[in-house]
Amino acid sequence: MLNSFKPTWMVNSIYQITPEQLKRKNIKTVLTDLDNTLIAWNNPEATEETLEWIERMKASGINVVIISNNKAKRVSKVATILELEFIPNAMKPFQKGFKQAQEKFNLSKDELLMVGDQIITDIKGANHAGIRSVLVKPILNSDAWNTRFNRMIELKIMNYLIKKNPDMKWRDSLHEPVET
Repeated sequence: MLNSFKPTWMVNSIYQITPEQLKRKNIKTVLTDLDNTLIAWNNPEATEETLEWIERMKASGINVVIISNNKAKRVSKVATILELEFIPNAMKPFQKGFKQAQEKFNLSKDELLMVGDQIITDIKGANHAGIRSVLVKPILNSDAWNTRFNRMIELKIMNYLIKKNPDMKWRDSLHEPVET
């Protein structure tokens, strides 16, 4: 049961995912969580590193789409600044937002990749939708009040998964998927 929380890959940061790695895996669109994955949860401004990463993806023909449980007003503000498509109110870990993305871009599940910092929402949702996933470390060590509870549960789940799967390690790039 807890394997539904297991990411395909674990990478230290979204910025370490390169277009070359994605193309080798036939990924055409990166679905990314917003808060603490792409930007800090408490600051709607993107860093220079974020802007450069997005530009590298776009220049290589890889779409980046924000898929967030936040309301449209919040996501739209950031997506407009970053010039990205977005899916608000995604209801992760349910499939709603993932199905919307797949239909909107007319892609197979194999051509999508979900990147997020939470296993309860981002990773479980991607797994449930049949989409490969990357767990990244949160940008900040702090969270909004509504995420703190999830983090406590995630810690227990991660400890279990790592104990059962010693190959689950933080990496500097996409590597071979974590074995089940």
